[in-house]
Parts: sequence; structure tokens; C-alpha cells
Amino acid sequence: MKDFHRLQVWRKAHSFTLLVYRATGAFPKHELFGLTSQLRHASASIAANIAEGCGRTGNAEMLRFLNMAQGSASEVQYHLLLCRDLGYLGAQQYNALGDAAGEVKRMLVGLITKIREDKKSAGFNLVADC
Repeated sequence: MKDFHRLQVWRKAHSFTLLVYRATGAFPKHELFGLTSQLRHASASIAANIAEGCGRTGNAEMLRFLNMAQGSASEVQYHLLLCRDLGYLGAQQYNALGDAAGEVKRMLVGLITKIREDKKSAGFNLVADC
């Protein structure tokens, strides 16, 4: 089992979720159970899937949850675009959140690639070795 708090990508994903919660606080009240909820859930799901993967045994399960986190990050990117197009996010806020989401996705890709490469070459076990 690995402590997810030690993963830089988890810390970045958690910070991103806090940004999303702050940004959606200003959304229209009629979106509380619509876009606000969807965007918050999808952003929290990124960090939650990373954490859950760390609580599992072995690289295969960790990779499965990292891939789910990556899917949630893509979902967030779409919801951000929709919020921008509906006028709930200004261009500057959209760009900042979009850049942060993109950074989290790049970090996830990097970690997934590292686990796959290390697994092939040295029998590295992220969950056990970190």
C-alpha cells in the first residue's frame, strides 16, 4: 500500500479540485444539481481515483485507477468548455482551470508511463516500493 499524499500528481489534483469548488461557487443556483455538481464530482474523482489506486495491491490495479483518473480529467475538460460556452466561466478563468486540468493529465500520463516502463524492466512495484 502506498501513501497517496506523497504523490505529486495527487497533490496537484487535490489543489485543482479546490480551484474547481471555488470557481463553481459563483455558478447560477439552478446549476447546483447540474453542472456545478457534475464538475465538482468529476474533479474530485481525479484525486479520489489516485488515492484509491494507492490503496490497492500491485501495479495493475494502480494503473487501472490512474486510467480512471485520466478519464475524469478529460470529463472535467469538457465540463469546463461547456461552462465557458454557457457564460459561467470567463475566458481567463477557463484558461487557468483548463491549463491546470491539462497539467494534471500530463502528470498522470507521465506516472502511467513510468509504472509501465519500470514494470517491464525491473519488476518495480509502485505500491510496494514507494
